[in-house]
Amino acid sequence: MKFQHENSYEVAEKIKEKKVAILPVGAVEAHGPHLPLGTDNFLAERLSEKVAERVDAFVLPTLPYGQVWSLKNFPGSINVSNESLTNILVDIGESLFRQGFQIFALVNGHLGNAVALKEAARKLYETCPKLKVMYLFYPGINKVVNEVRETPSSHGTYFHACEIETSFMLYLALEYVEMGKAICDIPVIPLSADVTPTPWEEFTQSAVLGDATLATKEKGEKIIETSLDNIVKLIEEVKGTIK
Repeated sequence: MKFQHENSYEVAEKIKEKKVAILPVGAVEAHGPHLPLGTDNFLAERLSEKVAERVDAFVLPTLPYGQVWSLKNFPGSINVSNESLTNILVDIGESLFRQGFQIFALVNGHLGNAVALKEAARKLYETCPKLKVMYLFYPGINKVVNEVRETPSSHGTYFHACEIETSFMLYLALEYVEMGKAICDIPVIPLSADVTPTPWEEFTQSAVLGDATLATKEKGEKIIETSLDNIVKLIEEVKGTIK
């Protein structure tokens, strides 16, 4: 259920009933020639809607800007600082708590947001200790990703506009994918990129980290449904602790 479609006269009772607010958190950044700048927004929003159906929650309007420092110099990328992102998430969380929500689930579509989401959750733990805050980025998918992947990962931690993320889009937001423009670009990412600030243009000109031509809807469905099951389980476990 979409929160912004509600009216002020009726929403208070529905908040008491549902208890859970889901916030899709995305980003605007380069995703190669075949995916849109808003890829992370579409993924976070569509996944959030699936989660909400299964846990009977409200989906808040998508927060569309993220920390994209690594890709900020690519055409179309819009970067906000970790501090700005953290502050707005804390403000939203405190407002939701005042309204009566008990669980604030952040469904993240962009790994670069992880630091800000975790920091916001920690701040809310101090200011609103009764509000359960969860930061969720495709939990528990490593095994299934390794099962369906046909090419080695460019990096041990993140994926981008590649076989995996393009498969996500083919499953969740097919209408925004131009597979005829998909490319294979497997850059060599230096170890130093993990230990010092490294703009991505130093190792890729496309912002694609893998073979996007191998993406399929079926791969995306298998991975996303695994993640969805895990998110639902995590939220239901937290709901079970609320008195």
